[in-house]
Amino acid sequence: LAPYECGIQEIEAPKRRFPIKYLMTGMLFIVFDIEIVSFYPLAILLHKLQVFGLIELLVFLLILMIGYIYVWRKGAFTWE
Repeated sequence: LAPYECGIQEIEAPKRRFPIKYLMTGMLFIVFDIEIVSFYPLAILLHKLQVFGLIELLVFLLILMIGYIYVWRKGAFTWE
């Protein structure tokens, strides 16, 4: 069995493997970027939500920071 990509057979063997660190960095960027983008609606409606909105924003920020610290301590940001 030969590997196929997009229905086309491979012409030559790949020259080298893609480092997994690029994939991890990209995935972490997307996750944290989506979480930061979700702050925008809260920032727009913060004056209407008052104390509840502020507490919700702080809890969300706390969860985001806990996740950031977790991946930092696991060594996801270290590059060897």
